[in-house]
Amino acid sequence: MTARVALSEADVQAALGTLAGGWLTMGPRIQALEAGVAERFGVAHAIAVSSGTTALHLACVAAGVQDGAGAVVSALAGPSAVNGPRYAGGRPLPADVTDAADPVLTAEAAAAAADAGTKAVIASHLAGVPADAEALRAAADERGWVLIEDVTDALGATLASGRPAGTAGHLGCFSLAPGRIVGVGEGGLVLSDDDALAARVRSLRSHAMTSVTWDRHRGHAESYDIVDIGFNFRMDEPRAAIAGTKLERLDELVAGRRALADAARDAATGVRLAWSDAQLAGAAPQAVALVLDDPAGRDGLIARLGERGLQAGPWPDAWQGASQPPVAADARARSVLVDLGAAEGEGLAPAALAAAIAAALGA
Repeated sequence: MTARVALSEADVQAALGTLAGGWLTMGPRIQALEAGVAERFGVAHAIAVSSGTTALHLACVAAGVQDGAGAVVSALAGPSAVNGPRYAGGRPLPADVTDAADPVLTAEAAAAAADAGTKAVIASHLAGVPADAEALRAAADERGWVLIEDVTDALGATLASGRPAGTAGHLGCFSLAPGRIVGVGEGGLVLSDDDALAARVRSLRSHAMTSVTWDRHRGHAESYDIVDIGFNFRMDEPRAAIAGTKLERLDELVAGRRALADAARDAATGVRLAWSDAQLAGAAPQAVALVLDDPAGRDGLIARLGERGLQAGPWPDAWQGASQPPVAADARARSVLVDLGAAEGEGLAPAALAAAIAAALGA
């Protein structure tokens, strides 16, 4: 699924300012973005990286999901969460969800999916709906795991306690890809209150160098050493500048996305909807999930939605043919996700989105 990146005049001017300044990577806008995100989310560390995928990759490395170690992942999670452990040299362990209309990973299901080599659990806030990250954090602490929150769909969501999604885990991973509520083209963030984990992520994103070019430019270092096998996972300055201006409008952007979700759900008569109103209260919705009684109707509905200009599809499957837990497999067979980010990128108003969904369901 793809989506356009909507840019305001403030976003454009912020990006142009970086071009005029001549410093295009890992400079003052990165510093400002990281400081602003850490302050807004109330965490000690925010690290800008090149994508949500690299955020999850680095989080898995920092969590020790290497050399065959396991990380529990919701069987309905997207490819970045499933592949993050693989990139790091570990194994994703699929955990089942509660129900097709309640596609959540519980602490009990995570424990059932874990094995003796488990190092982490990845709590995905699927389609922008908050998982019970605080219960999963308690389970992780009890077992000595690292909780990685996959917030790639959910920047701006809040947990049931009121704290921001991405701050209950040891590490929180965000995406700034097209179609996300804060989309800049490509980009990601890693949040943490753990000094050691944050230092590891910060080092590995830039070749594990002991200093970066901006440090040397400011006279804070004269040379560098390379102390580990690192990566080139840095964000550039124009995208950091755009992210900064969009984050200033985060509440407005989340409200607009919720209006689309409300309209879509109101229009989806005759089918079940995933998640309850209580679960959706803190959502930063990325998609609306329609749950069909008959799986044979799934692909036809996807096609009809496409004919009306909407991007829709089933839950992603990144397990490469591996056997799936039964409830998640059933949810994938009977669910259709309508992409709200793509609809927003095309400029669809809530009423137009609702009309398209109603027409597709009534056809």
